[in-house]
Amino acid sequence: MGRAFGFIGTMIVMAAGMYIYSIQLKGTSATGEGGSPTGTANIVGVKNDLIGIANAERACFVAEQKYASLDELISGNYLTIARQRPPYTYDVEITSSGFHATATRDSPGTPAQLWIDETMEVKSSN
Repeated sequence: MGRAFGFIGTMIVMAAGMYIYSIQLKGTSATGEGGSPTGTANIVGVKNDLIGIANAERACFVAEQKYASLDELISGNYLTIARQRPPYTYDVEITSSGFHATATRDSPGTPAQLWIDETMEVKSSN
């Protein structure tokens, strides 16, 4: 019975995350690398990865009552993405009350960083 509630909770969190992501996708224009189609697709991919990391954090919290590092999310099968999407690399900082997932660009260009936290809102630097 407890597993059923855990599964249902995970599904609810994932559905909420996808809904928030779809609203953000409609309301923002993703630009990057001069607005080229490849750069735009890469930025959208990074945003999607950050949403995935945030959903994994929420699922982990439901199952284990704690947030987890990026390595723990991957080893615990909460997350199946790579640790990077060139030219961005991912990092997760956790506290007892939340998390902060960051994508940092390792070459010149904009945005230099994108991030998400428990609010499920992707933000970027310019």
